[in-house]
Amino acid sequence: MAKLILTQEVTGLGAAGDIVEVRDGYARNYLLPRGYALTWTKGGEKDVERIRAARQAREIATVEEAQAIAEKLQAQPITIGVKSGESGRLFGTVGAAQVAEAVESAGLGSIDKRTVEIPERIKAVGNYTATVKLHADVTASLDLQVVAAR
Repeated sequence: MAKLILTQEVTGLGAAGDIVEVRDGYARNYLLPRGYALTWTKGGEKDVERIRAARQAREIATVEEAQAIAEKLQAQPITIGVKSGESGRLFGTVGAAQVAEAVESAGLGSIDKRTVEIPERIKAVGNYTATVKLHADVTASLDLQVVAAR
């Protein structure tokens, strides 16, 4: 078992700044290469405090504020224009950063790209659903409309 400090939220495992124990292969092959975690050391407590402070600065302060933002996000679909071929297949994929930019450009506020989860890879024009974890208790569902950019 490997002891790690999470640098960002990992669904089903923990939030940024949490100290977790996972199997060696999961740590070596998934968490560490993607930058989701750091190896735990006795001197790593400073890192934990720094990561937790950064997480609190990014977090939405109250549940009520998070619920208000969630209602705005769920009220209308988010349109994302991307380059695509004639068959509707995209040149690349739509990622969390593009979703966060589209939310901001739609005038619905700014969200952290690390809180956006896209359950399936978006590789073609169409309608999709993504989730945004705004607060520990509040999750919003986003309707995404991926359209061909002209």
